Amino acid sequence: MLSEGRGTTRPFELLGAPWIDAERFASAMMALRLPGVYFRPAVFEPTFHKHAKQPCGGCQIHVLDRDAFRPVLTGVALIDMFRRFNPARFAWRTPPYEYEHDKVPFDIMSGSDELRRQIEGEVPVTEIAESWREHEKAFENLRTPYLMY
Repeated sequence: MLSEGRGTTRPFELLGAPWIDAERFASAMMALRLPGVYFRPAVFEPTFHKHAKQPCGGCQIHVLDRDAFRPVLTGVALIDMFRRFNPARFAWRTPPYEYEHDKVPFDIMSGSDELRRQIEGEVPVTEIAESWREHEKAFENLRTPYLMY
């Protein structure tokens, strides 16, 4: 299970787990050359929530160019990298989750099991993002009449 920095003063900026080497992880993320973002190695200790009082290695996310930054792509790349670093220690949260008792919570949040299966199948993140292109274009066309500026 990963910590998303809850229980620290930097929730959703710090990401990690007790089984991650911060320097190696941040270096691997930087090697992806994702647009508009920098990954600084970080070791942090949540005071509550997941991994409370345990050192977690990972990274701090720094958005350098908000126009270039692709948050969904970055999030998927982070999840993929955490899984690749140690597939045996990585685990998806299991049901129940809020009102749903059968579906994997990640599948609920991502809209289907497709993204989880792509990550588990080790599909490169660039290919995963390319698989969104048709849906992105359809959304752009749908929203165009509603844009004011």
